[in-house]
Amino acid sequence: MQDYPSSIVRSLKNIVGENNVLEQRIDRALYACDGETLDRSLPDLIVLPGNTEELQAVVKMARRYKMPFTARGAGTGLSGGATTVCGGISLVLSRMTKIINIDPENETALVESGVTNSAVSQAAAKYNLCFAPDPSSQAASTIGGNIAENAGGPHTLKYGTTTDHVLGMKVVLPDGTLATYGSGTVCRTGFDWLSLLTGSEGTLGVVAQATLRLLRVPEAVETALVYFSTLESAALAVSDIVAAGIIPCAMEMIDQLTINAVEDSFKLGLNRQARALLIIEIDGTRLAVEREKNKIASMLEGHETIGFAWAKGAQERAHMWKARKSAVAAYGRLASHGYVLDGVVPRAKLAPALKVIQDIANQYKVLIANVVHAGDGNLHPCLLYNGNDEQEVARVLKSSYAILKMCVDMGGTLSGEHGIGIEKAEAMPFLFAPDDLLVMEWVKKAFDPNLYCNPGKILPNPAICGESGMRPLARHKLSLAC
Repeated sequence: MQDYPSSIVRSLKNIVGENNVLEQRIDRALYACDGETLDRSLPDLIVLPGNTEELQAVVKMARRYKMPFTARGAGTGLSGGATTVCGGISLVLSRMTKIINIDPENETALVESGVTNSAVSQAAAKYNLCFAPDPSSQAASTIGGNIAENAGGPHTLKYGTTTDHVLGMKVVLPDGTLATYGSGTVCRTGFDWLSLLTGSEGTLGVVAQATLRLLRVPEAVETALVYFSTLESAALAVSDIVAAGIIPCAMEMIDQLTINAVEDSFKLGLNRQARALLIIEIDGTRLAVEREKNKIASMLEGHETIGFAWAKGAQERAHMWKARKSAVAAYGRLASHGYVLDGVVPRAKLAPALKVIQDIANQYKVLIANVVHAGDGNLHPCLLYNGNDEQEVARVLKSSYAILKMCVDMGGTLSGEHGIGIEKAEAMPFLFAPDDLLVMEWVKKAFDPNLYCNPGKILPNPAICGESGMRPLARHKLSLAC
């Protein structure tokens, strides 16, 4: 732990309140990582501002005393984006939970960054509106975190990721300045700063407030659960449905290992013999949904299905979705630790990608279960392991880089929604040339010349880590670069 003068701690407490600065080791240990638990690093202090003014004041103090700071929402991220790899302040925004305004006429919401994703839709529901992005952690994940990672979710296929639903934001820059980006409308003029900041993982500034685009709740929704005799046939069905001109709002796939884990845990009555389960959801006007429903049913007849049913109402729909949304929790039956990856391949290459993942699992002797946002090719292989076995951890990390390399080689990318963080920084050269990475470094330094704002993330450049005093992590101790 960095030994900061007691006067700094006292000043921070004067800003945010006595109980909103935590410095005991047991408290700091709770903030040592996010949902990516392979990499841990204790912050020196945890500070919880309650509003934009307090956030600004904390950032200004951090700059004055040359303290690195890392913004954190609910800690549900899965790439180490909220892990304080250089120590300093874990800047926790979970007290900033005001829904400032819902504007039903313009179909927008103005919220603080600590508001949860699902709370936005709940507040908008009385106007028959909703917030479309829906990561699996939406009940806990915050808008600030959604923006930082450009979160997606099952409905990304039709409605896009967070960047498609952010109209404006107020951002505290690394020097403490409060800057406003966007106009609050769907039209953008000049450089698209909103798109630059969305997905920048809190490395360029800290989002204080955001103006969000809301959508009308669809008139009709239909959800189907389909079982397949092979993963390949399920993947082919996904491609064929989209190729036929149908854009479901969601197509989610889980493999047989996941089916059995969920069934063992939750007794949902799933077909254990199926090699793949696919959830298809369509929405829109009643007429359009009925037409697409019939077309999908006709198309699936030639795809080796061994079970197919449409939900009979909201309760049965929720039951179907539980099979998908309970997957990660169910993996606890299979191993003490799980590492969820987030690579993307072109949709038409889903079947060969899943085969390569199995080959990698065999090569490195790692148990891998698969959950897939199949509609947009976003793979979520979960590598299951014993975290106390260093050799097994090493195999897990090597296999993770092999999977990411495969995604890039197939024409895909390194992340669909979890971000790069610590997790994929060493894999960035798979996708980007040295000049590309240098330009990203220039952008980072333009916003944050002293490298205090969430340092050590996204970029693999060791100079940045060195200048920021990056602390050793398990990932780097094992020397696993492929």
